[in-house]
Amino acid sequence: MSSAPIDATGLAGRYATALFDLAEDSSALDATLADLDRLQAMIDDSADLRRLITSPVIARDDQVRAITAVIERAELADLTHRFVGLVAANRRLFALSDMIRAFRAILAHRRGEVTAEVTSASALSEAQSTAIADALRAAMGSKVSIEARVDPELLGGLVVKVGSRMVDSSLRTKLQKLQIALKGAA
Repeated sequence: MSSAPIDATGLAGRYATALFDLAEDSSALDATLADLDRLQAMIDDSADLRRLITSPVIARDDQVRAITAVIERAELADLTHRFVGLVAANRRLFALSDMIRAFRAILAHRRGEVTAEVTSASALSEAQSTAIADALRAAMGSKVSIEARVDPELLGGLVVKVGSRMVDSSLRTKLQKLQIALKGAA
């Protein structure tokens, strides 16, 4: 039976499901997740790496060599190394971030966790992340893993997405609502 929850479909879902099954068979789920988190952080932090994985102009062999050098430098585990190498060889690096997201979703589903996307204007401290996770755990009645993002355009506050539910308490949204209300009053 496939490990994929309903939201892990399409190209990214198929690759993530295959990686999940391999990691589960070799009892390396946590190590693979740590590798993928590190890889996603590298992608988020480097415009050059994002360009490498998304550019259709870069030749396949050049992409494979470059991503292999990055993986070796990051000292990622063999399973992750082989997976990313296969993705590169198949010209699918453009979907790597989606594959990582799908892997996280499959793992969370398997562990009975709910993943909450929390976007804030600045990086959350460990105490803030813990407080948010505790509040969400109490509200949802299940384990909650936080996927934190930073969007300085929010100005302040948070946007929390859990499944199809979203709570937007950002200062940007509040100012937009105030602006609309003022236009209506004029």
